[in-house]
Amino acid sequence: MLENEEKIVLAGQPSPTPEVVDLSIAIVSYNTAALLEKCLAAVYATSNANYTFEVLVVDNFSGDESVEMVKTHYPQARIIANQQNRGFAAASNQALEMAQGTYWLLLNPDTEIQGEALWQMVAFLEAEPQAAVVGPALLYPDGTFQEGAFRFPSLFQIFFEFFPLNWRFERSRLNGRFPRRLYENSFPQAFEIDFPLGACLMVRSSVAHRVGLLDEDFFMYAEEIDWCYRVKQTEIPAGYRPLGLRFRPGRRRPNRWKIYCLPAARVIHHGGASTSQFREEMQVQLYKSRAYFYKKHYSRQFQFAARLLTRTGLAYQLVRSYYRQFRTQITPTEGQSRRRAYGRIWRFR
Repeated sequence: MLENEEKIVLAGQPSPTPEVVDLSIAIVSYNTAALLEKCLAAVYATSNANYTFEVLVVDNFSGDESVEMVKTHYPQARIIANQQNRGFAAASNQALEMAQGTYWLLLNPDTEIQGEALWQMVAFLEAEPQAAVVGPALLYPDGTFQEGAFRFPSLFQIFFEFFPLNWRFERSRLNGRFPRRLYENSFPQAFEIDFPLGACLMVRSSVAHRVGLLDEDFFMYAEEIDWCYRVKQTEIPAGYRPLGLRFRPGRRRPNRWKIYCLPAARVIHHGGASTSQFREEMQVQLYKSRAYFYKKHYSRQFQFAARLLTRTGLAYQLVRSYYRQFRTQITPTEGQSRRRAYGRIWRFR
């Protein structure tokens, strides 16, 4: 950190702070004071006598009263106030570098923990020694199902994003989704996935130390995909043995860490509270992060095919934006904003 570029303010540190706690909760906030207050209220309402936890909030130079709200209403939390927007990955790392927990939780400020969800996830990681990461089932505020568990990006996913064709394809394995029945049984069991949405992601701190923290070259989006990809490429230490859980769906890789969705744990996710504030910029950041992920982990052949598919899709969206503007379905200003974003994305390699 360069002097005069950023100032970090610590406030409301609990006293005394245990040297080690069971769970460290890292929350990155950007102009989401009202939602952040609900998020923290839900976190502190779910305390469990069997576990200890700490909360670390990183504010990315919000223009609202987020910092003051945390200091006033939740003095037991630690607040880090940045003097610039460092992006999600870098801000999360600020909290994780201070975290003392055996387990770490990335939690969006637009989430609300339901019931014992946090402790269900902690208990799952305690019971399953090969599990490195676990995520809950996500719900919209009205209680309906929200996608929260995915497979790693594929060419099919890129195609269906631009050309949906049919809802069955959008919900299919080809598009990186898992069957709804895995979430909705009367007693849903944990199932193996590639990565959970970063809105609520719990990881063993020992594994995170081994694979490294979030890659700060991801300003926003795809940082959790990259993290989970690195976790899945890492061999577990000698001595770990599976407990005979039924791994479904997914392939058995007994020497690698595993990642799960635990649908019995439920979390409300409002979705897009920070990213919706700059739609054009966030769309550009999304594709920039994807391009970087492909370059970092996938073959040159995949990168070429992904770029071809993306540019084909962008050309289609460009024509569509003119058509929708002609039909007055979008305003000229929105049409120009979309086309400007498409042009910026086109140049990514």
